Order: sequence, then C-alpha cells, then structure tokens
Amino acid sequence: MTKNNRTGYQQYQLGFSFIEIMVVLVIIGILAAAVGGNFLGKADEARIKQVNADFSTIEGQLKLYKLDNFRYPTTEQGLQALVEKPTIDPIPRQWQKGGYLEALPVDPWGNYYLYSAPGETRSYDLYSYGADGVAGGIDADKDIYSWERFEKK
Repeated sequence: MTKNNRTGYQQYQLGFSFIEIMVVLVIIGILAAAVGGNFLGKADEARIKQVNADFSTIEGQLKLYKLDNFRYPTTEQGLQALVEKPTIDPIPRQWQKGGYLEALPVDPWGNYYLYSAPGETRSYDLYSYGADGVAGGIDADKDIYSWERFEKK
C-alpha cells in the first residue's frame, strides 16, 4: 500500500505478513517445547534430591530418639513420635521436651513420609511413594526408599 506524504514522495508501509508471524510463533513453540522438556526433568530430579535431604534430617532425629529412649519408635507410633510423645507402648521414658521435629514432614508431592520399624532392610524403613502417592510406579511415581541413597548406581 502506498501513501503520498507532504513532500510528494510515495511512502511504503512496512510490516509483517500473517504467514511470517505464524512461522515465528511455530519456531518459538518448538524451542519452548525442547527447553521446557529439559526443565521438567530437572524438576523431578530436584524433588528426589529434596526427598533424600529430608531422609537425612528425619534419620538424624530418629537416631537422637534412639539415643534418648534406647529404641526407635514402633510402626504404630510412627514418625509422629518425633513430634509428640507417644501414648502407646512402649512409652519413651526420656522423650526430648519439645520433640525432635516441629511437624510431621511431607514429601515434595505433599504426602507424609512413611515409616515402619522394624524395617525390611534395616532397623526401620523410611520411604515415599513418589508423585502418585501409591505403592509401585515408574519414573516420577517410583517409590523412594532411604537406603537407596547408599546403593551403587
């Protein structure tokens, strides 16, 4: 489209065509999908690292509980024994005033960590069911056990 300006010369109106804009949007979409896929994998890795850090914290408090009371909490007492003094047997005699943890810890997916004592592999088992919150699964839904941190990969 042309237009005469005050000087009498023709002035051309410049812009992008619809097709040019669509090509740019498609390219941006492809780049976003490629980069976004990489970030999603990193988010899952970060959650697993958070679970392992939480395991270390909880295990440290379980060891303190055992030092004070000569045993780990039972499965029935659970991790709640680190927050409030258990009222079911065996009742700890030297439970730390104020507790060992401020609150029951939750995994990065918002589920409570699971605990059983005695465990299948050690004195206790500490684990998370992963993103789906149910036993079993693969990828982000895979169960995560505290002892797996020490196994060779």
